[in-house]
Amino acid sequence: MAVELKVPPLGESITEAVVGKWNKKMGDAVSADEPLVVLETDKVTIDVPAPTSGALSSISFKEGDKVRVGEVLGLIEAGAGASAAKPAAAAAPAQAPAPAAAPAGASVDARMTPTARKVAEENQVDLTQVKGSGAGGRITKEDVLGQISRPAAPAPVQAPAVPAAPAGPRPNAAREERVRMTPLRKRVAERLIQAQSTAAMLTTFNEVDMGEVMALRKKYNDKFQAKHGVKLGFMSFFIRASVEALKAFPQINAEIDGEDVIFKHYYDIGVAVSGSRGLVVPVVRNADKLGLADLEKTVGELGTRARNDKLGLADLQGGTFTITNGGIFGSMLSTPILNPPQTGILGMHNIVDRPVVRDGQIVIRPIMFVALTYDHRLVDGREAVQFLVRVKECIEDPERLLLDV
Repeated sequence: MAVELKVPPLGESITEAVVGKWNKKMGDAVSADEPLVVLETDKVTIDVPAPTSGALSSISFKEGDKVRVGEVLGLIEAGAGASAAKPAAAAAPAQAPAPAAAPAGASVDARMTPTARKVAEENQVDLTQVKGSGAGGRITKEDVLGQISRPAAPAPVQAPAVPAAPAGPRPNAAREERVRMTPLRKRVAERLIQAQSTAAMLTTFNEVDMGEVMALRKKYNDKFQAKHGVKLGFMSFFIRASVEALKAFPQINAEIDGEDVIFKHYYDIGVAVSGSRGLVVPVVRNADKLGLADLEKTVGELGTRARNDKLGLADLQGGTFTITNGGIFGSMLSTPILNPPQTGILGMHNIVDRPVVRDGQIVIRPIMFVALTYDHRLVDGREAVQFLVRVKECIEDPERLLLDV
């Protein structure tokens, strides 16, 4: 008995994905719950497990094809082994009906294979000019490729027009590589454009003397790691400092919804991390209730899962404020872009020894520049500047975080 392998629900507001990788070939034996195919959405990758043991008897979509929730990715012959599935697959073409004309009024889109649609889109082929050779007149990949290779009809002779740049191949095409955007990268691009077109973004800066935090880490890191099993990093201090500042300036922990402002009395802090397919922002829930050790463990676990494509949709949704650390890549200064619908994002940068004045003397101190980008529709410059000052005070005098003063 053939069991359908379907595209599972992908999460709130997500209706389609791209087939990223098949872990099995047609005819291979599979075990129940074995990850069979990887789907990529604009947020995460999803492993689709085999619903039963048997053999993969057919594959409906190839890698790179778009699929929608509920579509059948392939069939599993329940209880069959690899050897049983291969003859069935080989016999399939002989049982296929002879090509017939497509039903009158059938749309071109409904008469083509997913692979044919992909090739046609990439090469801008007019599918109304393609004759299908597949079952029922269905357009196949080979039909599209044949149309591409077919010489174009000569253009009618016309009167000379205004000279224009000659059309033709890109001059350096042989030295270029064209790669389709991943769903994640497309979604990041869309959200960045959305942020720039809907929010009145402004960035304010300050500098933080990291000397006290660095001394605290040096003094206690070994004991901290021995007790909690994780290193004492900088991110936990900045999360705690940000929470304290958000409590003092709730506009930066709010969002605009139409003509209303939603003030959030909880602190779910998004932390930007580099995943295997690009930047993602998993969320540390209820950060105000976590100590430094729990914050370090949570951020570390989320970072590991991001690099291994193990984040779920729930891990990326519902943040109230975001922190991004370009300093780990050597960034000195930047203007981070908001993560809609949030109204604030804190940018951390690298730590550099700089000459500064302390008590009338020029001394060398480890300095980090910090940046706050905020939505000026809701947050005034005064609150933004004071927010950064509050963060600066907490980092330069970390005992404040421990004493809650």
